Amino acid sequence: MNLDMFCFQCEQTAHGTGCTKKGVCGKDADTAAVQDLLIYATKGLSQVAHAAREQGITDNAADRFVCEGTFSTLTNVNFDAERFVPLVRRAVELRDDLKSRLNQAAEGDAGLWAKIKKAVGLAEDSAISFPEGPATFQPAADLEGMIRQGHEHGIPDDPEANEDIKSLKETVIYGLKGACAYADHAAILGQESEVFYAEMHRLLAATLRQDLGLEDWVQLTMDCGQANMKAMELLDAGNTGKYGHPTPTEVPLGAKKGPAICVSGHDLHDLELLLKQTEGQGIQIYTHGEMLPCHGYPELKKYPHFYGHFGTAWQNQQQEFKEFPGPILMTTNCIQKPREEYADRIYTTGLVGWPGTTHIGADKDFTPLIEKALEMGGFPEDTDNGSVMVGFARNAVLGVADKVVDLVKRGKIRHFFLVGGCDGAKPGRSYYEDFVDQVPEDCVVLTLACGKFRFFDKDLGSIEGLPRLLDVGQCNDAFSAIQIAVALAQAFDCEVNELPLSMVLSWYEQKAVAILLTLLSLGIKDIRLGPTLPAFVSENVLNYLVENFDIKPISTPEEDLKAILG
Repeated sequence: MNLDMFCFQCEQTAHGTGCTKKGVCGKDADTAAVQDLLIYATKGLSQVAHAAREQGITDNAADRFVCEGTFSTLTNVNFDAERFVPLVRRAVELRDDLKSRLNQAAEGDAGLWAKIKKAVGLAEDSAISFPEGPATFQPAADLEGMIRQGHEHGIPDDPEANEDIKSLKETVIYGLKGACAYADHAAILGQESEVFYAEMHRLLAATLRQDLGLEDWVQLTMDCGQANMKAMELLDAGNTGKYGHPTPTEVPLGAKKGPAICVSGHDLHDLELLLKQTEGQGIQIYTHGEMLPCHGYPELKKYPHFYGHFGTAWQNQQQEFKEFPGPILMTTNCIQKPREEYADRIYTTGLVGWPGTTHIGADKDFTPLIEKALEMGGFPEDTDNGSVMVGFARNAVLGVADKVVDLVKRGKIRHFFLVGGCDGAKPGRSYYEDFVDQVPEDCVVLTLACGKFRFFDKDLGSIEGLPRLLDVGQCNDAFSAIQIAVALAQAFDCEVNELPLSMVLSWYEQKAVAILLTLLSLGIKDIRLGPTLPAFVSENVLNYLVENFDIKPISTPEEDLKAILG
């Protein structure tokens, strides 16, 4: 249909205001519309699930679906409009099942509907039913009809008149998308939380309410940050519980002669399954993007054919993947439109989708990749492009906490910088590489997420054996970074904001929004954020963040370092 769209959920949105014809990410208007419809349907599911939960009625299938559904709409995850049709239908199916269970519970209980109405923000004299909207709508019969419905329920159609409340609502929605992505990964590894699910439904249902004021919405953004903290804690428990705590590990950046498979995205479980299925096949497994930190996990690096890392961050894949002599598996978000040179060897799995690519289903049978890798033959010879160190998550860093504290007290370490977040294609992102280049030699840089690829292979040396560049891990390992900061604050008997620690962050998509809300909800102040500020943050909301959290946009490396270090 290709009607106009509106999307401003990522940092690279067109003109810094919103994509209206086609997404900068490559998302077309039809896909944008059906994604908007899925979010609309999911809000209705959460509205009913929240009311049901208030009465002790829960449904794990609904809980898991909300995580998966919202994750599917996160930037650079699924560009295949057809894949959203069953998701919309499933949201309505789960919603109606919960409504039926609620109605059964309410029979003969005059007070129950009063409680339900209060839970979803209805007036006491309103009808004994859910209000007309996402809790009652029925999806069209086909994709074309759903696209029309999606255009009716996009961002500009929110009836809320207050610009600042609209801004905070969108902030909560995008924060929840990021938190649900982490919660979905955690659930795959057996880590779930009723506390998280309850907050997820409450917050998503709240975005339908028209009876909340600005102060309520400010609190809801902080609640979203706390919910994401729980999601990251769950994922940390899943990753470390199954694969062990990361340890410092040297990762080759070169290649080994022979067949090869490259794994991109974020999912450790998919990587493990691929490693098991390729044992003894003579195939080397390489990581790409945010899969780099996987080399530090003991239960993954025990596989001798888990060899090295190929390429850099997600936005470079169109140039890098055409040079990789084997199939590429995309496990989570960060896929871009595959170029013709490698489109026939891109494979997606999980929630990832691109029209025309081969999708590995829930059975996780990676035979097509294995056959493709053997057919292509891989790298013609061994190459040596140096190496990088990973594995400096909280256990590794806190294991030498006494040494770190001593180095600070003796004046050997003046300051810590957490320089991390999302990478992207905008030229302004060179700021982060330039910043690290100019960090004085008596300072330590911690980094995480794909933002590190601006400088991950730099040799910054060490301070009495402690590397000056410490890779904490993936974006979700912000949990580890927070634990490190809290532990150091305890060691110095001070607040986190009093530590010689500064956060210089880059953002691109919704997981970064979730992490920022987590940091703010913990009271972390004086964060520098770039390369641009979110388009969905209104001027008044930005002023609130500046006044209450001293958050500020990046300027130049020279000016920011001078302001921080004096």
